[in-house]
Amino acid sequence: MNLIIDIGNTVAKLAVFDGDEQVEILRGSNHSLDCIKILCHKYPIDRCIIASVITLSNTIKKQLANVSFPVLTLDYKTPIPITNKYKTPETLGMDRLAAVVGANYLMPDRNLLVIDAGTALTYEFIDANATYWGGNISPGIYTRFKSLSACCDKLPLIEKGGEVPELGFNTETAIRAGVIKGIEFEIIGYITQLQKKYPDLLVFLTGGDKFSFDTKLKSIIFADRFLVLKGLNRILNYNVK
Repeated sequence: MNLIIDIGNTVAKLAVFDGDEQVEILRGSNHSLDCIKILCHKYPIDRCIIASVITLSNTIKKQLANVSFPVLTLDYKTPIPITNKYKTPETLGMDRLAAVVGANYLMPDRNLLVIDAGTALTYEFIDANATYWGGNISPGIYTRFKSLSACCDKLPLIEKGGEVPELGFNTETAIRAGVIKGIEFEIIGYITQLQKKYPDLLVFLTGGDKFSFDTKLKSIIFADRFLVLKGLNRILNYNVK
């Protein structure tokens, strides 16, 4: 069995895979992998891969040093089952890379746009020949809410949940509609622009945030919350073979 560890800007996700099947997933602090003991006692783990967008804490380093199975730390030198055309691979977030690997594994031989909606909102393109060409990064939904409050003295910090009218009728709904609809329009813009060059484009949407879309686009969008974890599992198995 494989232990998959994805450490993000906000939380850490630990998942156990039996082949391609995700058996269990736990979430916790991105500074300490306390739940690793639970999974190691519960399952016969054979190997592990870890990807992190932050510097690993000393606590995590010690925890990984004490496990009884080999741990692969994903970096830009790790062999992967796709061609990476990113010009500075050493600066590429490993979560971004894992997401495109996962999408390509699930939908091979297709032109794919991978959208990860988390702390940051990322867009990645991988073509039908399994060549990753790069992508873009913009602020995620909560990052946008926080930045408006931090940079604009009289704007409050609001929550995502609530009314989202076409046009805000007070400051709270104006911010919520502006942020959420702005992201929806941004995503639709990326999709329609790429469709001009790749009419058969398929879209994977992953991450913690959900959005509604024009009905014309729903048929080509696949939501998969665990795309990064599946990509990491694919990379680990690729390196074992």
